[in-house]
Amino acid sequence: MKLRTLFFTCLLLLSLMLLSLFIIFNHQLLDAMTINVPKDSQKPREDKLLRGLLSEEFNEGSCLSRCQSSLYRKPSRYEPSQYLVSKLRSYEMLHKRCGPGTEAYKRATEQLGHDSRSVGECRYIVWIAVSGLGNRIISLVSAFLYALLTERVLLVDQRSTDITHLFCEPFPGTSWSLPLDFPLMGQLDSSRCYRAINWTRNIPSHLSLYFMHDNEDHDKMFFCERDQNLIRQVPWVVFNSNKYFAPSLWLIPSFQTELIKLFPQKDTVFHHLGRYLVHPTNQVWGLITRFYNAYLSRADETLGVQVRVYSNPDGYLEHVMNQILSCTQREKLLPQVAATESQLKAVLVTSLYPEYSEKLRAMYWESPSSTGDMVQVYQPSQEMFQQTDEKLHDQKTLAEMYLLSLTDNLVTSGPSTFGYVAQGLGGLKAWMLYSPTNHSTPDPPCFKAVSMEPCFHRPPLYGCQAKAVNSTRFVRRCEEWTTGIKIVDSAHVF
Repeated sequence: MKLRTLFFTCLLLLSLMLLSLFIIFNHQLLDAMTINVPKDSQKPREDKLLRGLLSEEFNEGSCLSRCQSSLYRKPSRYEPSQYLVSKLRSYEMLHKRCGPGTEAYKRATEQLGHDSRSVGECRYIVWIAVSGLGNRIISLVSAFLYALLTERVLLVDQRSTDITHLFCEPFPGTSWSLPLDFPLMGQLDSSRCYRAINWTRNIPSHLSLYFMHDNEDHDKMFFCERDQNLIRQVPWVVFNSNKYFAPSLWLIPSFQTELIKLFPQKDTVFHHLGRYLVHPTNQVWGLITRFYNAYLSRADETLGVQVRVYSNPDGYLEHVMNQILSCTQREKLLPQVAATESQLKAVLVTSLYPEYSEKLRAMYWESPSSTGDMVQVYQPSQEMFQQTDEKLHDQKTLAEMYLLSLTDNLVTSGPSTFGYVAQGLGGLKAWMLYSPTNHSTPDPPCFKAVSMEPCFHRPPLYGCQAKAVNSTRFVRRCEEWTTGIKIVDSAHVF
């Protein structure tokens, strides 16, 4: 009897211990899911939805960054047009009708491989991930813009990188991932080439477009009005791209009226579409919020510094360090080292190499600043070399881009797509470092960007868009890449 009583007593105690552990675990899980949301940041629902940019249909827990990003970022000065908001809701309905798993998608894939002038109910863009994460994001936004303009469904090839580790699904009630059983999966990189099409004979069921750093003149014919009239009849269009080709879409006459309605303030294309599409997964969001709360949240002012070295050899270069100091102190982004307590300034440095942040940290640790400001310098990672398609590396990269976009001011390395993503998401016009020549510090070291839009590095400067490039007030040459073009808001530039 005593043994039985002892047994049931032990069983009861064990049950109570397990119940306590279960309650503690659930509290920890809840804490992880709520991920240190700022206590005084209870913003109204319209702020969470970015003034209508985002749909209300999503479950908030499935993608914390979508509903919490407004708690970490100052409200944007750029309001999306009601026409853009309406267009996004219409696109979401189109994606539900035509996306993977629907009868329309099944019929469309069955027609592949058969030349036909029948477009059918749904038309598609297949976007292929190419190059580093910055290039991928800016080309993805360009492809989505083209999808909005042409009423196509955007599907993302997931073979080269598992986007589910990086981004939440952006469209409610459906998926943007191209199914792995897509009939042309093995031929995507070599499907019907643009240059090989004889438009007088047939309209192909699928077409491959090549907008890479080494594209040729025939690839750029895509941006001609005549070719657009023909491409509209092709059901499936495959984009191989690592560039931000959105500026050249503004130079196609049939798109201009629609684009101006979508973006009355013209240099907000990437800002609005990037915030609509790019929502880090909960795992990446955890990296972002933990770092932000630990190092940036208490600062009176934050500065992001993104360093990309293009020379050979790369790594830490003294003239690049001097250029960063010259730019940040000349533009009064950081005080001189020299002396009333003033502000706390937090500097976020992102670079493959640790020496740039270590040098800055040592300067402000060893000597007071001329203004009395306390300057603290942080760097989330030092990967030493780029590791595209390595899961944790890509997650860190996305987290650092996003953290930079949360800062008050931003300094970036001129033509870097990493910097383009950060300034676009943040609605910032960065100070861009000029590319050094002859291993010396440029004078002046940097310039303030006229637009928060990325630069299209390889545009069609000749042919059908040649005159338009030189005469259109809302597209101009890039300051950091003279053969490139970018979208500007003419009211603020000219």
